[in-house]
Formats: sequence, structure tokens, C-alpha cells
Amino acid sequence: MSVIQIENRGRLRILTINNIKKRNALNRQGYLDLTKALLDADKDDTVSVLAITGAGNFYSSGNDIAGAFSDPVPEEERKAILTNLVKAFYTFSKLLIAVVNGPCIGISATTAALCDVIYAEKDAYFYTPFTSLGLCAEGCSSVTFPRILGKSKANEMLLLNHKLTAQEALQFNFVSEVFSMKDLNTKIWPRIEGFAKLPYKSIMTTKSLIKRFETEELEAANIVENEALGERITSEECIQAAMEFMQKKMKSSL
Repeated sequence: MSVIQIENRGRLRILTINNIKKRNALNRQGYLDLTKALLDADKDDTVSVLAITGAGNFYSSGNDIAGAFSDPVPEEERKAILTNLVKAFYTFSKLLIAVVNGPCIGISATTAALCDVIYAEKDAYFYTPFTSLGLCAEGCSSVTFPRILGKSKANEMLLLNHKLTAQEALQFNFVSEVFSMKDLNTKIWPRIEGFAKLPYKSIMTTKSLIKRFETEELEAANIVENEALGERITSEECIQAAMEFMQKKMKSSL
């Protein structure tokens, strides 16, 4: 069963990452299903707006590290899966909104930055603990984070594993609005449903103008980051960090 649930509300399509037992982590199949869902929505003329959210009280904990450790994917396949997912975000031609209903970690945080609008629940946070895991920036975050957050705050996140709270994210223009969960169904979703009634080809045209100089830079970042990530995955630092992560996970399950 796919961890990506699809719901249509008129011309609004909602993708919900639903893997609650693993805090909505994405495994290999989750990456593939999310990529397909993005591509399908982009070419579906009945869809004007695509929104992504998480089930329960997590947006997504990012990559399923335990799954990747127990069932590793060959490097070329891993590289293609990640490249295609990230590309599906930055080439999406319609309005793309992230409704971040809880913690947003790793690849889910970096791809959220590729969305057009982000709404964040007041207790949500954005966390990219790449260096603590011996990894590196991914999801075009080496470009998007400094551009959105500024150099210093981006470096705190990408180099020093800083958790960006929802209020900080609002302060640094990473998100458009912070909401309370009680307002999700009464204010946020009705507003997004209203966006889906706007002339969507007009939105697509304006979005293409806004992004006309970005895509080439994001394409280059996606390739370079993925190459660097492949090198980091096989490094002693990353292997040691993965082992420590698994040991902590085993202890916590006892």
C-alpha cells in the first residue's frame, strides 16, 4: 500500500504522506510514489493546485534511515530516485503548496523549500541534520536555503543542524503563515480550495516568469548535491553515524 494518499477537492489535489508508525518517513517506494504523484498532477488538466501535507502530527521525518540501512538501494538507482523526486518539485508548473502540520525533517524540509507557498503549524519545525549524519546538503538546499534564509541562518541549518521553529521560519520568510491546528480545516484548507478556483493558466504563466532564471541553477545543484551525497554515504563518518542511529533505535524499542 502506498504511503502517498491522494484526495481531490474540486480542482485542488491533496497528497498526504501517511506512514504514521515511522513519522511519515519515505522509503524507496515512497520516493517513487511521491514523484509519480507530482508528475501526474502536473499533467492532469483537472488539477489547478497541488498541496502536500502529512498524516497525524508529523509532516515527514524525511528519509527512512532504518529502511535504507536494512535494505540498501544500489547507488545508481538511489541517485536516480532522489534526482527525479527533487526535479519533480522544482519543475512543477502549477501552484504547489506545503501544509506543514508538524516536524519537517531532511528531504521533506528541502523539498518544502521548493514549493511556492508554505503554511506551518505553530509547533512545527524544519530540521536538516545532514552533518550530524555524516551527509551533506540535498534537495537543492545549497541554493534555496541561503537564498531564502540568508547566509548565516542557512549555514546554521545546513552546517550546524539548527532546528528552525515555525516562528523563526516566518521571521526569515521561509513560510508564509503560521497556523494553529484548530484552524487547519476552518481556515487553511478553505483558503487553498479558493486558490484552486483562480485562473490557473494565469498562475502558471506568472510562476514561469518568476522561475525563469531559477530552473537551470536548481538543475545544476540537484546533480552536484547528489554526486556529493553518494560520496558521503560511503564515508566512514556516515557509516558510523548510521550505526549509532540504529543502536539508539534498537535501545528505544526495548
